[in-house]
Amino acid sequence: MRIAFLVALLAAAVFYSYTAFADLGFMTRTGRLGPGFFPRVIGVSAILITLWAILDELRSGRISRDGDARAWADVAMLMALAVGYALLIRLFGGMVATFVFLAVTLSILNRGQLVKNMMVATLVPAFVYLLFDWLLNANMPPALIELPI
Repeated sequence: MRIAFLVALLAAAVFYSYTAFADLGFMTRTGRLGPGFFPRVIGVSAILITLWAILDELRSGRISRDGDARAWADVAMLMALAVGYALLIRLFGGMVATFVFLAVTLSILNRGQLVKNMMVATLVPAFVYLLFDWLLNANMPPALIELPI
């Protein structure tokens, strides 16, 4: 199961790196590091670390051959939630979508801890908002449907 997760993570890191290299400039017109510098470093680092983890997993021989059906159901559920998050972020913006995604995902994966789940689902988007809006002076993803909050 872990190897499948690592391969999916590798695919995401390759896609992220491709986007960083194809769409974002490395340098600005003034000769400073541009918006593509940091995403390229993160993408290449993610690829290298994930490849290292895959090789370590293959060398250790801990790979299970039975393919636990419950684990694959969790993978499919998390993929569906991620697609739903991508749709929500486009419709309702980053703050609302992140709250809904975390609330639903944590309520499924962390059953029985409603208070903790809601605290995390509330505090993480608030921290990300503060990070983006105040510290980085960047915008959260905008919403197509504005909510009165």
